[in-house]
Amino acid sequence: MRSSLAPGIKLATSFSRDSWYRGFILVLTFLFYTAYHLSRKPISIVKSQLHQNCSFVVKPADLNVTDNVTWCDWAPFDQDNYQNLFGILDNCFLVAYAIGMFFSGMFGERLPLRYYLTAGMLSSGLFTALFGLGFYWNIHSLWYYCFMQAMNGLVQTTGWPAVVACVGNWFGKGKRGFIMGVWNSHTSVGNILGSLIAGAFVSSAWGMSFIVPGIIIGTTGVICFFFLVESKFRTNLHSSQFPRRLRFCLNSSEREPLLGNSPSSEEIFSNHTSVQATEEHAEAISFWGALRIPGVVEFSLCLLFAKLVSYTFLYWLPLYIANVAHFDPKGAGDMSTLFDVGGIVGKWAASSCSPHGFGVGVVMLLLPSQASNVCLCCLFQALFLYNRIGQNGVPTTIGMLLLCGALVNGPYALITTAVSADLGTHECLRGNSRALSTVTAIIDGTGSIGAAVGPLLAGLISPTGWNNVFYMLIVADVLACLLSVLHWEMGCKHSLFYLPLSLAIALI
Repeated sequence: MRSSLAPGIKLATSFSRDSWYRGFILVLTFLFYTAYHLSRKPISIVKSQLHQNCSFVVKPADLNVTDNVTWCDWAPFDQDNYQNLFGILDNCFLVAYAIGMFFSGMFGERLPLRYYLTAGMLSSGLFTALFGLGFYWNIHSLWYYCFMQAMNGLVQTTGWPAVVACVGNWFGKGKRGFIMGVWNSHTSVGNILGSLIAGAFVSSAWGMSFIVPGIIIGTTGVICFFFLVESKFRTNLHSSQFPRRLRFCLNSSEREPLLGNSPSSEEIFSNHTSVQATEEHAEAISFWGALRIPGVVEFSLCLLFAKLVSYTFLYWLPLYIANVAHFDPKGAGDMSTLFDVGGIVGKWAASSCSPHGFGVGVVMLLLPSQASNVCLCCLFQALFLYNRIGQNGVPTTIGMLLLCGALVNGPYALITTAVSADLGTHECLRGNSRALSTVTAIIDGTGSIGAAVGPLLAGLISPTGWNNVFYMLIVADVLACLLSVLHWEMGCKHSLFYLPLSLAIALI
């Protein structure tokens, strides 16, 4: 009897060369941006080690100190205003990141993506490691750590525009839901790995919490240099060189690029920006013209408040767990990863609302903007519960972290992907797809302001009590919810007309 091919070999040969390249690039870019987020996370884990309650720490027998209150802290964070100093440290990174994003795309469009990503990851690894070397060099200058954070923020802007451009060169519109749901979870995966790696060293030698992630992202930069293929045109895999039989099988959505020239923005991840030859005569929309598109102003401000909540959790959650639940720095870091685990679930659920998404349950009955509003309305109640009962036992803490993570990251992912795509291709544009770049730049640029303001406010408010920090987050979420509800109710009416009304309702 004639034997057939082994199932594994049959499966491997069923994929074309193009499919293997696509899968390889998808995994590679996922790895790259995971490394970017992995190197951002250590600062939130190390905060609880730089300033801690020394009365709970066993003093070494050979240590001769006169100050029994702050002997275990790391200067200059041993002062009473340490929370404000942590806020300044966070803002050095976030402000530099927000500013750099406006220029990063211009460089990325003019330089080979492989070299651009390689230089960005190697530079990020250097500045991340230099921050950790301050431990071994016994550096106690706030300016040193602020400078390293600011420089790291600048070079980190190389990541998102470049990896999105690479994926856009390989995947067409038919893959939109898959990319949003699976590929976009690299941020949460990076946060989880960064927390676990930093937590492994934080109690013994916190400098290694930065040096090891710095080495990892530097290594991925080397991998990028040797293996990244920017587009199928570099491998002679574009449609003109496929056999006629294979070209016939490629549908139009697969041949069409996912992205055109997208601006430098972490969240500009849409599949409508490809500019067709027939649309080249269309005039690009102006900044003020984009603001007049119904919904742009509302969702720009909505993302501002949503990112304020998200980034406050990103930078302050481990310290909150350590202070309130009395976990050690490593335990607090490990527990905080559950927030990102919930974030992965939230992003997967959010992807079901996007076109060509997987689709799960009742979420498919809602538009992306409506689904984001539902999540935001549930979030402020979850924040209130987490503040009240979140520390009543480990099972409760785990459940609330998973719930808050899903509700924070769900609408955040929707606004930066599907909602931005919907607004950038609004019917009032009459098919002018060139408006999407400006629309997404406005939405993400406004959101970056919230990302910088949230951790700073947390640093200023936390000395008055963690309850007040949660009240600040609840207010921010209510504002985001009101702005989302207003657009939902008003439909296609002019957004600028209803902006004062929405702000008045929020203030009341």
